[in-house]
Amino acid sequence: MKRWLNKAEVVLGNHSDRLNAINIFPVADGDTGTNLYLTMRAAAAALGGPADAAETGNDVGAVLARAGQAAMERARGNSGTLIAVFLSAAAEPLAGNPRLNAPLLAAALHRAQIRAWSALSEPVSGTMLSVLEAAAYAAQAVDANQEGDQSNHALGLALDAAVDAAFQAVVRTEDELAPLHEAHVVDAGGVGMLLVLDCLRSAVLGEELQDELLDGLHGYKLQDPHIHQHMPADDGVEVMCTIDLAPLDAAVLRQRLDEMGDSVIMSQVGGAARAEDDDDSPMDVSYRWRIHVHVPDPGPAVELIRSLGEPADIAVSQLAVPRDAVGGHDD
Repeated sequence: MKRWLNKAEVVLGNHSDRLNAINIFPVADGDTGTNLYLTMRAAAAALGGPADAAETGNDVGAVLARAGQAAMERARGNSGTLIAVFLSAAAEPLAGNPRLNAPLLAAALHRAQIRAWSALSEPVSGTMLSVLEAAAYAAQAVDANQEGDQSNHALGLALDAAVDAAFQAVVRTEDELAPLHEAHVVDAGGVGMLLVLDCLRSAVLGEELQDELLDGLHGYKLQDPHIHQHMPADDGVEVMCTIDLAPLDAAVLRQRLDEMGDSVIMSQVGGAARAEDDDDSPMDVSYRWRIHVHVPDPGPAVELIRSLGEPADIAVSQLAVPRDAVGGHDD
């Protein structure tokens, strides 16, 4: 797990410029690569100290859960939030296991794709969601064909199939979304997910990354222009924060944010918490949520969020102004 996340951090950093260059959906602000890199950097950094190793031991699920929570707390933009959801959700079926195998990989990818699709109020095909879904189905098919074989050989087959399916899904994104088809490029977030999955394959199997996967992707050659620079600027802002909410308040917040703006993402961070005077009533259970939304004006959205709880780390950024390498808002 640690080798995978460290490799993914380096690879996303190396590819951030090209991912930014083809970033035109849902907002042409050219920072998908930056957001993915910074979010993955937070995940990898969470596993640095000896105290972490003592706490997580050889539990691959615990290791990934710690990384996923750190990524969620510091997620950047739409793409970063979704990659954090992916890490956090994939950790759940792995809990208590000392090693990865094909059945666990299939379960982890399946859980991750369900959680990623459900985190968005209006999920869209032709994005990193479709890439993750294709990888999950491919891993499940291999696991079924291998009849639950837990050998390293079966795991290798599942990883190969997942990465191949992810690549094919990336190629399809160009024709699944009209803006991508018109610009003749593939989806930036989808390529980022492909890179992360290939890093997992490389870390587990001890093989090199399959750089040739990227050779035929439209818009991905170094000499290609930064396509997002020629797209019309988007008005409005992105609002992000973390907040503790009861399920009912979370549902109210999602509904109201859907009415105010778009690109709404709400995903849980960690497990449930209860009030100190808990009487076992479900109404006393609260969850920590990572919130992401695009709105014309931040005022009403921030006011709504504050009316339901005490948000942490509220970040507001203009969609029309690309951020530098230490910032980032949305893809």
